[in-house]
Amino acid sequence: MTDLAIPTLPSRSLARTQAFYEGLGFSGERFGDQYLIVERGSLELHFFPYPDLDPASSSFGAYLRVDDVDALHAAFARAGLPAQGIPRLTAPEHKPWGMREFALVDLDGSLLRVGRVVEGGGL
Repeated sequence: MTDLAIPTLPSRSLARTQAFYEGLGFSGERFGDQYLIVERGSLELHFFPYPDLDPASSSFGAYLRVDDVDALHAAFARAGLPAQGIPRLTAPEHKPWGMREFALVDLDGSLLRVGRVVEGGGL
């Protein structure tokens, strides 16, 4: 097995979080009202209940490295998320730190940056 880190993020409602991520092409499995795991290919996210979370002040997040940033963005874009507010989906762009990336903010304010190293940049 390859070493792996899996983000654990908050959810005000595991059912709503599951529906949101399934709308992005993930499949989910909920473990009662205690835990949620969603997967899309090799991407895996875990969620725990945090009913009192204020999405506007959330500082939760994760960085997901993928092989094809633009294809994943196109798949997420089919969900019709806005470019501002909560939730939101930003357009992919080349960053000064050598990554091509976009951002997804979910219903609970968790920021997922999704990217890949561009030729000659990043780690």
